[in-house]
Amino acid sequence: MNNTTVSLPPTLELNIDLTDEQFFQLCQNNRELKFERTASGELIIMPPRGSSTSDRNADLTYQLRDWSRQNQLGKSFDSSGGFKLPNGAERSPDASWVKMERWNALSEVEKERFAPLCPDFVVELMSFSDSLEKTPAKMREYMENGARLGWLINRRQQQVEIYRPNREVEIFQSPKTLSGEDVLPEFVLDLAEIW
Repeated sequence: MNNTTVSLPPTLELNIDLTDEQFFQLCQNNRELKFERTASGELIIMPPRGSSTSDRNADLTYQLRDWSRQNQLGKSFDSSGGFKLPNGAERSPDASWVKMERWNALSEVEKERFAPLCPDFVVELMSFSDSLEKTPAKMREYMENGARLGWLINRRQQQVEIYRPNREVEIFQSPKTLSGEDVLPEFVLDLAEIW
């Protein structure tokens, strides 16, 4: 079998009409690529992250997972977990969390596919190739689809945008920690290793 190398722009958006099953199979057959799909059906092929961003994302995911395992209030997910939002978009936040009652309401088949819900909590950790326009739009999409808390962490500017439903975005410059508020009770993200 011959391998073919395809050079793609940093983020590629394609209009391809795929069923949910075809999209899921595309993702399964191309595990080396990260796909998302917008509510209008545009297919987004996202580049792998740089090693430094990946390291920081692993720390973020580890902190969330550790908290989640200790309290058993829900399930935490890394950047490879996909969710089918109520608006039809399929997204993979860098880290996310779903309340246990909502997770347990899903069938086993739904849990094995892209869970048909929006996480209660989402985080996007911007890499240097992420768009300063598209990433905040994705955060707003999460809020519009049911997320209760979202953090957009911009390492370039050492800035965090906090998203909550029906509220203005709050922006913090170089915070040392972030609170999970009432969505993630007693969770505090230490940003020392993230910056």
